[in-house]
Amino acid sequence: MADDFLARLREFVGVQGPTHTARHPITTTAISDWCDAIGDKNPVYVDDEAAAKSRHGGIVAPAATLDIWDRPGLPAQARFRPKGEPAGEDPRSKVLRGLEDAGFVGVVAVNSELEITRYLRPGDLLANTQVLEDVSDEKQTALGVGHFVTTRQRYETVEGEHVGDLLFRILKFKPGTGTAAAAASEPQAAADPSPELRPRPSINRDNAFLFEGYRKNELRIPRCAACAHLFFPPQPRCANCGSFDVGYVVASGTVAVYSHVTVHYPQVRGFAYPLSVVIVELAEGVRMVSNLVGVPADDVHIGLPVEVEWLDAGDVTLPQFRPATPVRRTDTLRLADVEVGATLPPWVLPVTPTHIVAGALATRDFQDVHHDRDLAVKKGSRDIFFNINTSIGYMERYVTDWTGPDVAVSALRVRLGAPSYPNSYLTFRGSVQSVDADTGRVVVAVQATNELGPHITGTVELELPQ
Repeated sequence: MADDFLARLREFVGVQGPTHTARHPITTTAISDWCDAIGDKNPVYVDDEAAAKSRHGGIVAPAATLDIWDRPGLPAQARFRPKGEPAGEDPRSKVLRGLEDAGFVGVVAVNSELEITRYLRPGDLLANTQVLEDVSDEKQTALGVGHFVTTRQRYETVEGEHVGDLLFRILKFKPGTGTAAAAASEPQAAADPSPELRPRPSINRDNAFLFEGYRKNELRIPRCAACAHLFFPPQPRCANCGSFDVGYVVASGTVAVYSHVTVHYPQVRGFAYPLSVVIVELAEGVRMVSNLVGVPADDVHIGLPVEVEWLDAGDVTLPQFRPATPVRRTDTLRLADVEVGATLPPWVLPVTPTHIVAGALATRDFQDVHHDRDLAVKKGSRDIFFNINTSIGYMERYVTDWTGPDVAVSALRVRLGAPSYPNSYLTFRGSVQSVDADTGRVVVAVQATNELGPHITGTVELELPQ
């Protein structure tokens, strides 16, 4: 019976679907929506003047957007359609419907390999043809028993110009049949589960202004009004001159780790363990004790640049810290400035439901598992989660923020691992894998991890100026 079922699905292997043409041409508005969702401020995507001076000669769409423009949108509910689909349905849709009818209702993308022949521009109207490459044997995975379905797609403009290719693999699985996922190789604490259970701070007349500032997301530093001496923590009078006239200034936000320790025990309610406790030094010269979140303890070191993050702990707001977001490079790296083994600064992204839903909307992916928590849980997920296009978009942003704007991305290859759920931290790390001095081609290896393990593992291939 199982063999017959798989044989019916595999009848579509090698079948090429009909040419599918996008409903609308690419627009600058849609490109801007993508950039807003991903937080990508590369000017070649949105700034006419800067783009005209670049190697592209005008505004282009990010390389990671190759396969989003021809999606049918909300009315068609993406790929999964009921029986009675009209003629012209692609082979993948037929296989996926057959799997759903057999109880494999869970879905997650697992591989995406984009190869860019040329960057897309506003006004391009895309068409693609799809070939079903493989339907795997039944596999036992951490998510559940299921089948991997692999397709290849060729993208062209309606005028016939080849612009790129996509290898795409998804897993269709039966919810509730999974195995426990392997633990992360480097433990990374999850977001604090119930911060309102933490011991309450003692708020009095001497420090009330501090907590008022926290509620406004201001990191306030006590300052003597008489001699301008800064100090921390708050106290009734200035230790420098003895004055009782104490005010405050708001910190600039430049902060670095001064000292750190990892706490495993005793464990107090409201904290996630292992717990990184740090003394941070502010640019103004004072130090304070807090938590560092978003990275394993092994990644914490003295001098690590960090930035404040505000934690809602019930009736109070508290400051904690995470590694500082790397500064986006405004000029462009030259090939001579890059060597194999060079590492990119880590980037910690606090993942929120807004990030997930905004990414799904910007990539025109209306699958319910990316915006509807109840249906996501029904299909075997813990919560809504990033779609693979959003994850690739963040990976591209991470690398091109490091290289600078005037580069040409030629390939983005990703293997998806642990899901990225809301209210967690996604930590990106990268290193230069290879450098070709003749062509200017550089390959950067990237991995983004959370408390469940690696979320994406992949490479960005690009060309730097010689």
